[in-house]
Amino acid sequence: MMLLEHDAKRLLADAGLPVPSGRLVRSTDIAGLASVPPALPLPLVVKAQVPVGGRGKAGGIRMVRDADALAHTLHAVGGLEIRGHKVRACRLEQAVDFTGEAYLSFTLDAGPGNVRLLMSARGGMDVEDPSMRPHLLSAAVPADPDSLMAGIDTLAPHLPDAARAPLMAAARALVPLFFRLEALLVEINPLFIRADGSWVAGDAKLAVDENAFVRQPELAAIVRDNPDLYPEAALKLEQGYDYVLLDPDGDIGLVTTGAGLSMQLVDELVARGRRPFNFCDIRTGQFRGDPARLIEVLERIAAGPSIRAVLINFFAGHTDLGEIARLLVIALKAVPHLKAPVTARMIGNGLDRARAIIREAGEPVRIETDLERAIALAINAAETAHA
Repeated sequence: MMLLEHDAKRLLADAGLPVPSGRLVRSTDIAGLASVPPALPLPLVVKAQVPVGGRGKAGGIRMVRDADALAHTLHAVGGLEIRGHKVRACRLEQAVDFTGEAYLSFTLDAGPGNVRLLMSARGGMDVEDPSMRPHLLSAAVPADPDSLMAGIDTLAPHLPDAARAPLMAAARALVPLFFRLEALLVEINPLFIRADGSWVAGDAKLAVDENAFVRQPELAAIVRDNPDLYPEAALKLEQGYDYVLLDPDGDIGLVTTGAGLSMQLVDELVARGRRPFNFCDIRTGQFRGDPARLIEVLERIAAGPSIRAVLINFFAGHTDLGEIARLLVIALKAVPHLKAPVTARMIGNGLDRARAIIREAGEPVRIETDLERAIALAINAAETAHA
């Protein structure tokens, strides 16, 4: 899960790292902000709070030098949608005087168990441009603090003189936070270098593992205190399953179990030119005879304006497919406004009973045991509905 910049910077500031002063303004509160907050003198930067990059190029980061322009800028930025994410809040941030922009990131590579360290004396919006690659210093080190510190010391001598000391200081200061939070990514871009050689985190990305929330009450509290800003993570904390909106205009809704298989379905659909609406690992083993979880997911899918088909994938492990089918029938009847055709790929114990239950209920659900065939049926249903 990617934290919003505002919360990432709060965590950095709490750890003693330098960040610009800032305040969060929810889109619902913009009208009530009549003037520039006294603690944040002009000029200010208005920054859209969405969990994706590319905000600057999308118009989500704007400078405000005139108090009269603040409300207009907040309304403009607060009304944006950036890479499928509606802006629900903005961060008002004090502008920083700087002489240079640098780049720093740590990324956990879970496969080999390494941390990928990137450092560059050049940062900013164009850091992902291919022309920037020669300027990025990179190292893969074992995932422990001492090894990461050693990697920083190895790369630092290759940095230009003006950037070496501030980048080293920032990198070394971030190491304890990265491991304490069990982070997947921490990125400072731009890392502002000031005239006196000090540094300030101009922007901060912090990706964390929701599965670690049981050991990270500070991160769980951020989600619980802001369910409007982290709706999917809040849902997982409350309900115990994963649901992520992938494309608000997607045409195929997914009700699936198993994170790996769910991602496979998303990839397969995208490869076939379709737009999956959501990712879902509903975890059938935790149904315990209650259809509430299924109803919740079907309601979310039914709200999609472009939904033309629903693809269900249930692999029965401990839970019998007959019981899953019974709950599915109840859920479908509870969401009658879901008009899209439903294809259910089912495999495992109780398949014959599942077929009988759905047939007797009169639900027009097509059951298929083969995954490829189920995907093809869902795509055909979406195309037919579109035609």
